[in-house]
Amino acid sequence: MDSFITIREIDSAANFITRQIVEKPVVALVLGSGLGGLAEAVNDARIIPFNQIPEWPVSTIQGHSGRLVFGRLFGVPAMVMQGRVHYYEGYSMDRVTFPIRVMQRMGVRNLVLTNAAGAINPDYVPGDVMLLTDHLNLIGMAGQNPLRGPNLNEFGERFPDMSQPYDSLFIAAARQVAQKHHIKLHEGVYVCLAGPSFESPADLRFLKIIGADAVGMSTVPENIVARHAKMRVLGLSGISNKANLDGSTVTTHEEVLEAGKVIVPKLTTIIRGVIETLAGE
Repeated sequence: MDSFITIREIDSAANFITRQIVEKPVVALVLGSGLGGLAEAVNDARIIPFNQIPEWPVSTIQGHSGRLVFGRLFGVPAMVMQGRVHYYEGYSMDRVTFPIRVMQRMGVRNLVLTNAAGAINPDYVPGDVMLLTDHLNLIGMAGQNPLRGPNLNEFGERFPDMSQPYDSLFIAAARQVAQKHHIKLHEGVYVCLAGPSFESPADLRFLKIIGADAVGMSTVPENIVARHAKMRVLGLSGISNKANLDGSTVTTHEEVLEAGKVIVPKLTTIIRGVIETLAGE
């Protein structure tokens, strides 16, 4: 029989972290491949490596530093994950989303999820940013939903509503910031696949037909667990490579990391504007 994470494990990590920080975070950020530079904006940073936290899953992928950074981000107490773990690394879905449970147990109500994503929409080019308005949970549809197993009633109900996965007020704020700073901001649907192989041209053509604009290997499980406990979520994808619908180009992880250098300043501006709306809360 499968084993699943427990409240005891979640509290072990949450209590360990709480003892080492000064302020309770108001907002948490998860930074995807090549986007870890966003953490440099944290003032008076307190850094905790993943491997020091009880029960915390450790990232094995280049471009994921594997650290928690605590401090003030744009004036708001924040918790920043430099890197994440993925299903393809061999972790179960409830272990992939374990950090979100810890955030919830620490009282964090606002979450920003970022990722590096491949373009499916032919109008997207590397370096663009996409605001997530919805997602396709293909891994979950196939059985690997992060809520599989005993329901953790301390967080939410057995059958949570997913009609609004991304917060409408956060989306509106992101649009305003992008317009003010003349940042081209796409809006679209992100699809999560298991990975780690990149998609074939036929995969991408199929995903385009079913309504996806960008594709990656993260974010959706974290969003589902966040919404289970009614966290407010903002989702942003940094487009790292162009749609390869005809098989004419080769996609590499190095390309993904390189695109992050162009994307980070844009994401920083957008996220700053959204986080500043939380300053008075």
